[in-house]
Amino acid sequence: MFGSIGSFVYRMRYTVIAVLIALMGGLGLYGLNLPNYLSQSGWFDPNSESVTGSVVADTALGRDHKSDVILLITPPEGTTVDDKAFGAKIENIVNDLVEAHPDIVSRSSDDGGAGIIDPFDAGQDGAGATAAEIKRDRMWTEDRKHGFISIGVAGDDDTSILNNYKTIAPFFDGLAERYDLPGTEFQLAGLQPIAAGMSQGMDNDIKRAELIALPVVALMLFFVFGGVVAAVLPVFIGGLTIAGSLGIMKVLAQLTELNVFAQSVVTLIGLGIAIDYGLFIVSRFREELAEGYTVEAAVKRTVMTAGQTVIFSATIIIAALACLLMFPQAFLKSVAFGALASVGLAAILSITVLPAILGILGTRIDALGLPFLRRTKTREEVENGFWGKLAGWVMKHPVKTAVPTVLLLLALIIPFGNIQFGGMTEAYLPPDHPNRIAQETFDENFPSERTEDLKLVVMYDQNTDDVAGKIQRIADQANKIPGFTREFSPSADLGGMDGVYGDEETGLGVTQMSAGLVDRNTAAQAIKELRQIDSEGLTVYVAGTPALTQDSIDSLISRLPVMAVLLVLVTGLLMFLAFGSIILPIKAALMTALGLGSTLGILTWIFIDGHGASLANFTPGPLFAAVLVLIIAIIYGLSTDYEIFLLSRMVEARAQGASTTEAIRVGTAHTGRIITAAAAILVVVTGAFGLSEIVMMKYIAYGMIAALILDATVIRMLLVPSIMKLLGDDCWWSPRWMLRLQQKIGLGETILEDDITQKRPDYFEALPGGTSGGVVAAAEAPTTAMRLPVATAERPVAGRAEPTGRRSILRKETAEESVDSGPVPTSDSTLDELVDDQVVAPTKRPQRSDSGPDTGSWKLGVSGVRQAAPDSRPNPQVPTAPPSTGPRPAAAPVRNQGDRRPTSAPVPPRRVAPQSKAPQSASQQRGPQSGPRPAAPPQPTRPAPAKRAPQK
Repeated sequence: MFGSIGSFVYRMRYTVIAVLIALMGGLGLYGLNLPNYLSQSGWFDPNSESVTGSVVADTALGRDHKSDVILLITPPEGTTVDDKAFGAKIENIVNDLVEAHPDIVSRSSDDGGAGIIDPFDAGQDGAGATAAEIKRDRMWTEDRKHGFISIGVAGDDDTSILNNYKTIAPFFDGLAERYDLPGTEFQLAGLQPIAAGMSQGMDNDIKRAELIALPVVALMLFFVFGGVVAAVLPVFIGGLTIAGSLGIMKVLAQLTELNVFAQSVVTLIGLGIAIDYGLFIVSRFREELAEGYTVEAAVKRTVMTAGQTVIFSATIIIAALACLLMFPQAFLKSVAFGALASVGLAAILSITVLPAILGILGTRIDALGLPFLRRTKTREEVENGFWGKLAGWVMKHPVKTAVPTVLLLLALIIPFGNIQFGGMTEAYLPPDHPNRIAQETFDENFPSERTEDLKLVVMYDQNTDDVAGKIQRIADQANKIPGFTREFSPSADLGGMDGVYGDEETGLGVTQMSAGLVDRNTAAQAIKELRQIDSEGLTVYVAGTPALTQDSIDSLISRLPVMAVLLVLVTGLLMFLAFGSIILPIKAALMTALGLGSTLGILTWIFIDGHGASLANFTPGPLFAAVLVLIIAIIYGLSTDYEIFLLSRMVEARAQGASTTEAIRVGTAHTGRIITAAAAILVVVTGAFGLSEIVMMKYIAYGMIAALILDATVIRMLLVPSIMKLLGDDCWWSPRWMLRLQQKIGLGETILEDDITQKRPDYFEALPGGTSGGVVAAAEAPTTAMRLPVATAERPVAGRAEPTGRRSILRKETAEESVDSGPVPTSDSTLDELVDDQVVAPTKRPQRSDSGPDTGSWKLGVSGVRQAAPDSRPNPQVPTAPPSTGPRPAAAPVRNQGDRRPTSAPVPPRRVAPQSKAPQSASQQRGPQSGPRPAAPPQPTRPAPAKRAPQK
């Protein structure tokens, strides 16, 4: 399938680019006003008792707006809030506010608005004067140096209320100058100013990522690829991904509730993943070009290999984030929907638009660059480079590497024992944020008027006897519980409210009593004790923001183990279907758990224990539980993502005939630089969000940075090679029945053999030794497949496949073999026969891929390829070499070939095209032309192979 996609994208490259760029651009324009469609709700469990109680209270009593906006007033030195002249000017402010925004604020809730509680109103007398005096005692400090006005904001839900507040917020700018109140300090506290501060911070985060992260990432990619053109492409794909995601999220926002926080997370994940995928695709394309393939062949092979891995990687990440859908909070569902859209779009664009652009650019992919940076290393150079040597060293000392590494990661987990959970408060804003300062000042001066009360919502039949007495007894029991700023009371003067739920005559009566907490950290115990009091036969709900928060925490924690099991099972199943091994998914889960635990330990040490808080400009405190769930899903998905890229290259090497040890070295060598670059890019993107004003975004960003650094270095490059070396061939084990299932469904990457028929003529002309098919194969840069013994009709590789239902390509690696073993006993005659001008006929034909013409490809399996049964029928298109009757020459060792082992099981054959199909240089074309060669000469005569310089 992926071969067909690659061929289609190349043939229709201009159309693909035009259509998809236009589509992404249209979605981007459509989604420009996405914030207007996002919700401020969705933080709590809709099935909890506290939400039910809140709905009952809001329906019967109306929404409580007294905490929407708190205008905190501090008069100048020498003046008090009870000064009549000062109070008159304050009243002018309130009157002008009502006159300027009559549809948003009003004096009384009876006027259809949310109401204003104003202790400065001097026009109250009689009973009103008594009520005013009570308000002043509550809303002025004893020394009369501070006072506040409660301003309700119209709206039916959190989103509309916040939008209305943003409309009236400019009115409060410069009040002291406009109303001739020099020295007077006006501060805005309350739920809506805090929410607006967080919303503005998230908007700034997105702008910061676009303005800072993208240019820095482009610069990093320039040094990775060595050219401007190659560096720009992944960033371009990232931009298209974000544009398309905005449009998709706007569509989703009109179908379901999407939390405002989702946009920042989607930008963070989508941008980073899209750039990473672009990096993998461009790197593979340049590698294929370096191997001599034509542009068309390079595009097709890139999509068939790296493209398929990208799709599988995206599937893993989507599966991990989809686990968030099991939680009832709309906030987590919103992030899941947005991330699914952005990651899926990143993968699709990476195998369509990006290959199409590469097909147009061709070898110009390295344009506008520095020659010494843009040179692509051969496979041999890569495998003998830093990462290959590191893997070799690690596998020489697996125990000495694994034990200290595991102990280090376990030590990093220890601080996680101090984890604490809490709600989202003003402490999530920076310490110097004006709205946070205002809220803290208000809480300090008016502790009994906290904006986040605990509420007792009592519902009863209106015909119940002695209702008032029962409600009072409930209040008396509640008042015995310590830790509240005032007593619970049904009296209106002390915050009590009465109403009817339903019809005035037949509905249920509702009474609400409220009190604030002295210490928010005692909320869990206070709620537990309130729910244990005798309800006197009435229905009592414990509601209010602290109860909403605590019920949400309990809901998240109770489902977290189920999510963890689901994560392991889903990702493990997908990895098994890709690699055919049950050991690899188990190992991956354990490695990821170690990395995740270490990351959470680091975050706890920073954000709860407070190390580095002043430097990062935040206040340590309890963590919002939903963020913990979110970061677990994100980090697990990203860690498994890098595991996929690493294991894919390992299994590719094994499928081409490498031993387990060599496959580990080759896989690490080929992915070490790319994974490190990809992790560094994600670190830059998340680092931009690490500068966020919102602690919640800092937590996610720092968590991803810590996880990426640990995963791309300590785990992938040290722990994984050492553990796999200790496991040996057992890495690839699975029961027979599972292998049969995997071979039918297998999702792994397509492994392509080297195919000289698709290589460019200029590639052959640049090689030493001529341009004939045989000499080309001998002269081209050594590849993994070329260094392996080849099974031919004349001399099949000794041994047979394991009788386990698994078609193994390798014999078991013996205990004596290690990474520092001697050279491989591969003879020159082996290579000579490989490059002979006769076509080598394989004894077993690899399973053809579904991607078009046969290129010698097969599907990646547990420890080899899924081969078809031997076909004894002659192939009329492939001449067969006659059997050899003479003695075989002695094998001459080939140096510096790594830890290659002669195999005892069938090795995937290397298909070599006939000489007639090999590209020829101009000099060869001018030579004498010979007639057609016999299909099978009795004793083919071939020239002696040219002497080759010893490999270094």
